[in-house]
Amino acid sequence: MMLWRALALVLVLVLVFGHGAGGGKVADPQPGISDQDLWWGADQYDFAIVLRAAGLECFWHMAHKGEQFYLNYMVQWVTGVANDRHLAVTVNSPKGLLVGEAHEATGEIKFEAEETGFYQMCLSNFHNRFGSMQIFLNFGVYYEGLEETQKQKEEEEAKRKEDMKELNSTISTMEDSSVRLQSFVFHMWRHYNFARMRRGTDYYLLMSNSAYVTYWSAAQSAVILLSGYLQLLFLKRLFNTKPTTETEKPRC
Repeated sequence: MMLWRALALVLVLVLVFGHGAGGGKVADPQPGISDQDLWWGADQYDFAIVLRAAGLECFWHMAHKGEQFYLNYMVQWVTGVANDRHLAVTVNSPKGLLVGEAHEATGEIKFEAEETGFYQMCLSNFHNRFGSMQIFLNFGVYYEGLEETQKQKEEEEAKRKEDMKELNSTISTMEDSSVRLQSFVFHMWRHYNFARMRRGTDYYLLMSNSAYVTYWSAAQSAVILLSGYLQLLFLKRLFNTKPTTETEKPRC
């Protein structure tokens, strides 16, 4: 009996100390990566949202000091009675300071980030309190000083390798051309997104006008038929005569 108690005590101690040793601090699964890198995200986003009546939606995007921050938006369609296509858009810095605002149906906010952090973009539909609206968003960051930094590195590399000046010049030209081409492609992509927003807005406007014409045509047709029926009924009542009897004779 004492032997079984001793074995049980040893087993309990092993389980307790083993669990305590295994429950210590877990090593970082990704050493060398900061929280800022883990929350980096993509550089550009484009999507559409539906904002309810008198609603407010906010988004955050990471930007570093010196980067160009941009926000393009467009109201594609609006529903409700007495709707208003105006949209209130504000952009705040990581410290909460207002760095840009707009109050139109279509607009762009662009500035150079003066500090590193998450910039807040808020969209308010307080102009339209009786209907929702669909908004297309395109925002992100890009760095215009990349080409100058690349040129400085290439000049330093050319000084170190004077014996391969011609080869370095060729590589420098190719890199400059590739960086310039990448910048052009990026801005073309921005303009393409803006054109896509415009095309979507035109499509919804066309559908709205088509529905408007269809409903009004049906209503006018119903009014015409009803007025014709009433005119026929009125004319028929004019020629309605009563049969004459001995007691009831027509009067002059």
